[in-house]
This record gives sequence, C-alpha cells and structure tokens, in this order.
Amino acid sequence: MKTVTGSLPRARIPYGTWGSSYFPAWQTSALAEVNIGQFAGEAANRILGLRKVPGDQLEFLVIGSTIPWHWKFWTAPLVASCMGHRIPGYHVEQACATGLQAVLLAGAEVQNGYDAVGVVTFDRTSDSPVGVFPERRAHERTHALADVWDNFGFDPATGNSMIAAAGKTARKYKLDRREVDDCAFRRYEQYFQGRESGFLDRVLVPLDVLNVQGRPLGRIDQDLGVRSVSHEQLRGMRELDTCVTSGGQTHASDGMATLLVTSKERVKEFSARPEIDIEFIGKTEVRADPSLMPEAPALAVQRLLERLGLGLEDMAVLKNHNPFAVNDVVFQKVTGYDWNKMNNNGCPLVWGHPQGPTLTRVLIEALEEAVALGGGYVLIFGCAAGDVGIASVFRVS
Repeated sequence: MKTVTGSLPRARIPYGTWGSSYFPAWQTSALAEVNIGQFAGEAANRILGLRKVPGDQLEFLVIGSTIPWHWKFWTAPLVASCMGHRIPGYHVEQACATGLQAVLLAGAEVQNGYDAVGVVTFDRTSDSPVGVFPERRAHERTHALADVWDNFGFDPATGNSMIAAAGKTARKYKLDRREVDDCAFRRYEQYFQGRESGFLDRVLVPLDVLNVQGRPLGRIDQDLGVRSVSHEQLRGMRELDTCVTSGGQTHASDGMATLLVTSKERVKEFSARPEIDIEFIGKTEVRADPSLMPEAPALAVQRLLERLGLGLEDMAVLKNHNPFAVNDVVFQKVTGYDWNKMNNNGCPLVWGHPQGPTLTRVLIEALEEAVALGGGYVLIFGCAAGDVGIASVFRVS
C-alpha cells in the first residue's frame, strides 16, 4: 500500500463504533409517523450502547439532515438531549453530500482539539413539510414549496429536474440503455448478496419505534420497499428521460446513521478491535457544468486522486452515492474503472435515498468491507444538488 500522509492526522474512526438503521421506503414504515430528529438521537444512543461506546465520553456532536423537521431550530443540542447527554454541537446540510460532510467535519473538530465527536445523520422524506414563503417580487406574492418533491423536480439555477440532469448526462456520454440496465441489475444483485451473506447485519441495527405513550408503532428491521428485479423487468421499463427508468434510479426513504470520530491518542478506548487503524486521507469537491450532476463525482475523484498521488488501482473499496445507474456508467466512461467492481453489498440506488444519512451508511458499509479484505484505501464519492461532486479517501490498516 502506498503511504500518503493523512489530511487530518489526529483524527481516527474507531472500528465498530458505527451503525445505521434500515432505510424503509417512503410511507412504508413507522418512521413516517415520528419526529425524525428525536428518533435519530434515541437510535444513536441505542446503537452506541450496543457498540459499548460510553456516551458520557462524547464531547461534541455533528448532526446532518436536509429536510425540515419539528424543532429543527434547536439542531444538535436537541438531538444530544435525545441521546441523554448535554454536549454542544451543530448542524450541517449539503443535500446528498451531507452524510459524508458531517463525518469530515467531525474529523476536523477532533483535529482542532476534541477527543470524541459523535456524528448523527438522518432524514425523513415521508410527509416532508410544505413551506410558505412571501415573495414580494413575484406575481403570486406567496409561494408554497413541498420541500422534497418540488426541489427534486426543479433546480432554480437551471430549471431542470434531477431526472433531466441524468438524461442530459447520459446523452453527453452517449450511454447505451442496455448497459445502464445491466448496471442497475448488478447493483440489485450486489445488495441481495450482501443481505444473504449476513454482511449487512454487521452494520444495520433493527430499531423499535414507540409513540408518545410508549406503545409500539413498529419495528424498523428491513430496507422495506426493496424488491429484486430481473433483466427482463428492467428492459421493459419506460424511459423517463434518456437511459433513466424507475428501476435505474433510487427512491425516497427514511432513516438515520451514526458513528464516532476520536483522537488517535484515545481511539483504542473506543474501538472494538484496537489493532485496526482508520485514517482520514483527503477530500475534495468540484462542480460540473450545469445539469451534469451525475458527471461531477467522477471529476471529483480524478482531482482528489491526482492531488494525493494515488490511482484507482490503489483503492481496495469503491462505494458511492448513486441516485441513478447513469452515475456509475458515466464514472466508467470518465475514469475507465469497471463499474462491476464497485458498490459491493449494496448502494443507495437500491436501498434508497433519505439524503442526510445516505453517504454515512455508504461509508460505514465501505469501512466494514475494507476490514474484511484486510485493509486498504477506501474511496467514497457521490453527487449533490447543484452539480456538485464530492470524494474522500480513508485508509484502513
């Protein structure tokens, strides 16, 4: 393994101090009925307890979400109170990049002096709120915005929807619909392999949801809404835009994910396997041309690896946020890397897109895979609203 100096040399992720809820699809579970911030705090406390992380050792909290939730004004202090701890912290939001940015910011907080920073990311797309905005310069005077659906359907900078961005990118790279369908099929196959092998049981935690009276609302114990698809089913789906079908794009879902970032001096106090070292190596962000969002992650990866002096052949694990199968096929077009070799055990294309926790779960699954492989560099990347690509490298040794 090539030796590269880490970007946050003091920060570490203790092995095993992580976990994620399952991500049930929109309106299919008890998560559609609860305050997701409160649920996330309580679930994080449950997960860290199962991982034998002493909660009273947490010094700071970074939370990430993108969809308004009741009492969001109070952000991290409220989530911390639901975890049973009075610690400071803040909220971060960057569309689908939120889950990775929160982890990177936690690393920066450790680099600057904290010894134990918790990360909690979450979102509920089910019943997302509608906001009413006074617009003095608009002829309508007052605008109502459905936070999830209106933003997915309209980029105010370009006027295009996210589906249109995927179609435009597919046309730029002259993608073959058959290859895009093959990629989508492979992603489903990888997810069900990860589920059947027991891999997902290492990172996903079943959680019970209670109402305000303490009575059971339901148990979140599967990525509800995920069903296997055949090649024939994918081939028969109608194109919503060039190379974009319902089977080749992700779906709205609900969920949370959490992990711990500590200093290298104290990492062994928290780690389930102290001999494992997980470092922050580097990150970057780029913007593609307008409405070419699926292209942006590949550009970010190219820039980051060039800066680090590493190549894709140096990576042990590649995993990404891929709202469209188009993303992964374009990644191969730009970088030459075989899309069959990435996203083992599942990815957001299949298990869903609650936004805030999406890339946190991606990272957790990737780190677990790297440990199973005996270590190596882990490349995490994805796109975010506004034609943004983000990429980050971690080292497991």
